[in-house]
Amino acid sequence: MTNKSVQSKTNIRSIWKGLTLTLKHLFLPHSKRKVVPVNSDNYFKQLEGTSTIQYPKQQLAVPEVGRYQLDVEIDDCIVCDLCAKICPVDCITIDSIRATETFGQTSDGSPKRIYAAKFDIDMAKCMYCGLCTIVCPTECIIMTNTYDRSVFELKDLNYEFADMTPEEAEEKRALLEKQLAEKQAAKEAAMKKREGGA
Repeated sequence: MTNKSVQSKTNIRSIWKGLTLTLKHLFLPHSKRKVVPVNSDNYFKQLEGTSTIQYPKQQLAVPEVGRYQLDVEIDDCIVCDLCAKICPVDCITIDSIRATETFGQTSDGSPKRIYAAKFDIDMAKCMYCGLCTIVCPTECIIMTNTYDRSVFELKDLNYEFADMTPEEAEEKRALLEKQLAEKQAAKEAAMKKREGGA
């Protein structure tokens, strides 16, 4: 058998293999892929149906342990700043104002002593590590099962969770400064009284 005949047999075999694969995929799109849970045998192997789903009409089942869009229940936040401190990419920005007195409770009974003038999360920076959800003492910051937040502008991925207006924030800051000034004046008066009595 000559070298040319061996080569031509190999070529024919390769062409036949490619054509059968093409024909197989030509008729597969008529049977749509079924959305199945992650633990199904067909999830990764794709033994049947097309290799892609018809998004957005069809959506894959989201795993329970999936880490997706962050959300904050601001009424449960005690503004401890732990989430912002642990974030490796600094995507959480918090501006806090200490309250002059306790002004409420979270759903787990923790007292609220700090106002959140600003609580922003830039999801364009977020690396979905989930560290912020782990350190939160009141579990007010969670990862939801929402994964598709497509936007045209990058700035639209910056989510604001604080419900305080700039005017309210200035009012709370003024109240805090007034209380601190009163405490300082009382401290100075007590010092003068001690010095005068001695």
